[in-house]
Amino acid sequence: MTNKKKIAVIAGDGIGPEVVAEAIKVIRKSEELFGYQFELEHGLFGGIAIDERGTPLPDDTLAMCQSADAVLLGAVGGPKWDNNPKELRPETGLLGIRKALGLFSNIRPAVVFDCLIDASTIKREVLQGTDLIVVRELTGGIYFGEKFRREGANGQEAVDTCVYSVMEVERIVRQAFEIALKRGKKLASVDKANVLETSRLWRETVNRIAADYPGVELEHVLVDNCAMQLLRRPTSFDVIVTENMFGDILSDEAAMLTGSIGMLSSASLGEGSLGLYEPVHGSAPDIASKGIANPIATILSVALMFRLSFGWEDAAAAIEKAVKNVLDAGHRTGDIATENETAIGTSAMGDLIVAAMTK
Repeated sequence: MTNKKKIAVIAGDGIGPEVVAEAIKVIRKSEELFGYQFELEHGLFGGIAIDERGTPLPDDTLAMCQSADAVLLGAVGGPKWDNNPKELRPETGLLGIRKALGLFSNIRPAVVFDCLIDASTIKREVLQGTDLIVVRELTGGIYFGEKFRREGANGQEAVDTCVYSVMEVERIVRQAFEIALKRGKKLASVDKANVLETSRLWRETVNRIAADYPGVELEHVLVDNCAMQLLRRPTSFDVIVTENMFGDILSDEAAMLTGSIGMLSSASLGEGSLGLYEPVHGSAPDIASKGIANPIATILSVALMFRLSFGWEDAAAAIEKAVKNVLDAGHRTGDIATENETAIGTSAMGDLIVAAMTK
């Protein structure tokens, strides 16, 4: 495997350019420490692309991503474009790039740092030791099913169709089993099999695939129960796999266990090594250009990139250790600072993490 990689960098909207700038510092530090080489190519995407190019996903940006080894995305969207027609909304570009790159799974780790445990509203004794990953199916289900309105007996009705094929379920579930094998060897499959036919198909497929992974402990959890158990016993979860809408909701719930959505990284993956890496948070236009955004989620997304797309565990671990050490030393951006702590800015946090990185 070559030590030179091409990264497509899409800063996006709002605080996106600010947090991506700090992630690039970490990428360059990784070159210095480990001898890796990166070619960074920048492109327009989202709201800024609508303003400058008339589309959220310009053809040249998509081509740049398709030719890259990985994509780093800041954030897209904002109130400025909320009233645009569907084809001119930043989020439409996000759905388009996922489809074009074949990214069918979204991986969202939720790790509670001991030094930040009091930033969460959940009791310390419940949270301590929480380290889980939500694996969300990204391109199927109710978000992508047929949608229409019709006249019914009681007036106009709206219909959203939830559809899953065995193939779609199998590929995401196998990926989740593989991730569980490399972690705590526990997999919770979340569905609503007591009500939904798609969930019954989901559970049947999971049970069949489980036979290929005897070393992984499998638990089936109904989605409403999982929502409760994430708050009651988060440390009992290792890897959670679920369909698109359930994963959307549960991963945001899991994010808040950590105290701030500004801490959460994510990866969107397909069949090969190409992945799109981005913070879970949005573009936060209310704090854009103020230099106060938390860059840690984006920096940790780089660590995910190194691990999942490039197989570079040494650099990934160095980033994660540096983040932990900086937080343990008491440094905080505003979103994770308590009343008695002095908050530092976006650039200062990035500089501290870079300075803390070692081989």
